[in-house]
Amino acid sequence: MKRIILALAGMMAAVLPAFSTAEYSMAGFFPLDGTGRIVASMNPAWRFHRGDVSGADCKAFADSAWEVVSLPHGVEILPSEASGCVNYQGPVWYRKHFSLPDSLSDKKLFLHFEAIMGKSRVWVNGKEVARHYGGYLPVVADITDVVDREGDNVIAVMTDNSDDPSYPPGKPQDMLDFAYFGGIYRDCWLVAHDRLHITDPNYENVVAGGGLAVWYDNVGESKADVNTRLHIRNEARTDFSGRLEYILIDAAGDTAAMTQGNIKVAKGKATSISSKLNVDNARLWSPRSPHLYNLHVRIYDRKGSAVDGYRRRIGIRSLEFRGKDGFYLNGEPYAEPLIGANRHQDYALVGNAVSNSAHRGDALKLKNAGLNVIRNAHCPQDPAFMDACDELGLLVIDNTPGWQFWNDAPEFGRRVFSDIRNLVRRDRNHPSVWLWEPILNETWYPSDFAARARATVDEEYPWPGCYSASDSEARGSENFPIWFAHPRSMSDAPDKIDPTRTYFTREWGDNVDDWSSHNSPSRVSRSWGEEPMRIQARHYSCPPYNVTSYESLMSQPRQHVGGCLWHSFDHQRGYHPDPFYGGIMDAFRQPKYSYYMFMSQRPVQTDSVYASGTGPMVWIAHEMTPFSGSDVTVYSNCDEVRLTFNSGGVPMVYRRDVMKQQGMKNPPMVFDGVYDFMADKALTRSGKPDDVYLLAEGLVDGKVVATHKVQPARRPEKIVLWADTVGGEQLKADGSDFVTVIAAVADKNGRIKRLNNSMLHFEIEGEGRLITGSEGDNVRLEWGTAPVLVRSTLRSGTIRVRASMAKGGTHRPISGELTIVSVPSDVNMIYSDKDARFLDDRDRYLSADDCGVRDNDQERMALEKRAARLLEVERQQNEFGE
Repeated sequence: MKRIILALAGMMAAVLPAFSTAEYSMAGFFPLDGTGRIVASMNPAWRFHRGDVSGADCKAFADSAWEVVSLPHGVEILPSEASGCVNYQGPVWYRKHFSLPDSLSDKKLFLHFEAIMGKSRVWVNGKEVARHYGGYLPVVADITDVVDREGDNVIAVMTDNSDDPSYPPGKPQDMLDFAYFGGIYRDCWLVAHDRLHITDPNYENVVAGGGLAVWYDNVGESKADVNTRLHIRNEARTDFSGRLEYILIDAAGDTAAMTQGNIKVAKGKATSISSKLNVDNARLWSPRSPHLYNLHVRIYDRKGSAVDGYRRRIGIRSLEFRGKDGFYLNGEPYAEPLIGANRHQDYALVGNAVSNSAHRGDALKLKNAGLNVIRNAHCPQDPAFMDACDELGLLVIDNTPGWQFWNDAPEFGRRVFSDIRNLVRRDRNHPSVWLWEPILNETWYPSDFAARARATVDEEYPWPGCYSASDSEARGSENFPIWFAHPRSMSDAPDKIDPTRTYFTREWGDNVDDWSSHNSPSRVSRSWGEEPMRIQARHYSCPPYNVTSYESLMSQPRQHVGGCLWHSFDHQRGYHPDPFYGGIMDAFRQPKYSYYMFMSQRPVQTDSVYASGTGPMVWIAHEMTPFSGSDVTVYSNCDEVRLTFNSGGVPMVYRRDVMKQQGMKNPPMVFDGVYDFMADKALTRSGKPDDVYLLAEGLVDGKVVATHKVQPARRPEKIVLWADTVGGEQLKADGSDFVTVIAAVADKNGRIKRLNNSMLHFEIEGEGRLITGSEGDNVRLEWGTAPVLVRSTLRSGTIRVRASMAKGGTHRPISGELTIVSVPSDVNMIYSDKDARFLDDRDRYLSADDCGVRDNDQERMALEKRAARLLEVERQQNEFGE
């Protein structure tokens, strides 16, 4: 039996509000009720083989011995640290069996892969339907005439991520500063619609056309014009006459504007139709207020029946770069420098095969850290990440794939320009796109390439608000209005500053001794503990030496509009044995102290509608261990901070310099000589351990608006677990969604024992699969925590994750358990029941009898008895003066 979970896509759209968070586009759009266009996920249940094999493109090939996986899929589970080219490089094969429902019998059918890593070929029922070079942009195939409408079908994909200089990035992987993890690592969709249809821009290959293009002019507070160009193709046997309708819906669900007009498309032809919507009282998109509209597009025939259509989320805004006067958003000078970060797409263990919820989680965490710009280093990011940037108000520098490599062969250049065009076609409607970066990163390409790259972007986006940027020192930089440069180049040589250019720092924060060793105060593994993390945060904020930092960027004139930190997350690399440790979060997205330092720069006033990236905070960067040091660093965006050491201690007060005009708004606060372990010891020995603490209170206008309390962790007694869910999003039962689960050894009050290197053992039960590193289901604690990933199955339900000490013993901390409930997927899915049965390797997982009936009560009672006996040991040690 072939499983087809295929409710009408429009039925989902009907129950959605006009604007909803945690929405993910499908093949570049959102389904719309009543249009006849249906989208289904092809992610579940693919047969997979690592290595090359002859004949696997044939429909009749025997693949029953192959592993069954779901997309996004990353070829392998990686070690938690996978740098130095430890990943598999070479060909892999995927095969998917499916059948079509009767509702699709007369539809046009397209396969839409969001990306396949490397060079790839796609067959359907033995016929090749697509061939693609490059790992970051869509692979789209028309499969209308090759599918069996009544029987079984097989999709076969061969992809190869091994070195190949004929397409970007081109550079050998053992010389790359990122990892080229293989596989079909993004979503795959089946798109079904009428033979009279809105086209796919990445399939059509029309300059500044294909699909829907949206741009804006006359943007102001009182009104704005929304311009559209729609590309429609008629593959029916007769000419088409009908009506095109646009309805613009605001966040409250009200109609903000609408327009309609008659259309005609001859059979076998395609046409582009331009329209305009006049919006009164337009709500404009900005990082602080990222208002999104839903644009409903419908095509009706002469009888009034909808033939095709979909929904796009758009944000009305205008962008201008005015040379020495800096950046203008919506006609106004932007208030202050824009601080952001670069982002590589890889995640711990799964590499590039990141779920949509994790992409959105990255965006949420970066926005909550107070960042407003993301540079997509060095490739187009997942559509889910771009959707989240639109939703949250993150400006994006959109990059062409490439890094330190040029090939003079004409084929390479053609593929670079193809990438530029397809990048713009894919992302042109995202309000978050701030700058295009069409040049190849840190590459000595020919100077004429730069001019052609800029011209290519302008050809594909010939409307207002299109800006491209280049390194100031790169060949051909004179063709670009925005130059990437460090601030010190402006201050050291003011006579060389071009008043017609606007400047931005594309990468700042790194400070290596040399480009082979890579020792740097910015590159700090979270596992190294608090002092290295404090040094990293100090380096990024306002170091006592000359380097581009938060302080220096915030001190620049308007012509220098900000900079992006290198890098937001720790990530894996090809040419170095160590991961890049410079992230403000690690590869599992666990925060370091730098994360809270960045957060302390965000606005203290909480926006009532768009609260992400705002709100008061205070954070103590001190763990109160015997090795923590006497000085206490606090990060806060409040006017005033009170710090109290121990019960009855006299509060110390730090007040901001409200007259400070330049530099960081809220530099780190250092309270000198506060912590004393001997004071901790004295209170603890006297039976008052709860009187030992550090309490930070953040005040605004004299009122406490944020607090953070730290207490020393005492004797390790239990394991605690929590799920790193961001934004409250629930785990979807789609076979590929995942959540990070973190375990820690804690004292009886739940305080994490940071100084603990124990090995934990993980078990799972129910509708989930455990993803761990190279040591199987055992994970070592690092700086107090041990993270794993839990992936959903295709069935919703309860998941229990249990962590215990890998080696038991009388006085070992008791095990902990976490319950997660996955919810049904709201996305249509097509897959084979026969293959899906093999997705769950039940031999690795506990049954309900093994795990569900186990309880911590018995362990807890035994621990309490042992604790009572240990009081005798403690009493006797005290009596002997120990």
